[in-house]
Amino acid sequence: MTLKPQANWQQAFIESNLLVLGHNAWAGYLTGEKGVVVCSLNTPHLGITGETFQTYYVPRSRLAPFLNAWLSIPDTAILHNHHVNAHILEAVDSYNPTTELVFLLESSNQVTFFYLKNLPITPPQCYEQICKTWDEFQPAVCALKQQGCSNPDGRSRRVSRNNPVASRNEN
Repeated sequence: MTLKPQANWQQAFIESNLLVLGHNAWAGYLTGEKGVVVCSLNTPHLGITGETFQTYYVPRSRLAPFLNAWLSIPDTAILHNHHVNAHILEAVDSYNPTTELVFLLESSNQVTFFYLKNLPITPPQCYEQICKTWDEFQPAVCALKQQGCSNPDGRSRRVSRNNPVASRNEN
């Protein structure tokens, strides 16, 4: 089976950023609730560590209002599904956060829904690896035993395709 060019770049994106996706999924789940990781490629930044993109975790309790607001924007469309909100909510309700992840990939005016199963590395393992790497580079920021892998200023990290732990979101 040959993938369409669109699916090829999306598959490459997932493969290149699986560690970051898994980290964000597990870090979000550790806040107390299942949810979805949202990656936006609409405002990438090129820095010394490579291209970065914004990523967010939306907990299940806020997901329906988020999807309704986000997808009601006139130029935004989810690909290949008519009843996508219900499908996404059902996936979030049923996925296993220790072995799977659910995410939305925004690029231009399109959003693609992914439910990733049978991952080569679990979200908790992704989280551990990034926290360990973050701790090596930023020992004052991330003490694994004390505060997990969050930034003390409360801002989310910007993830990089070349170095997923090198920089943070500015907002």
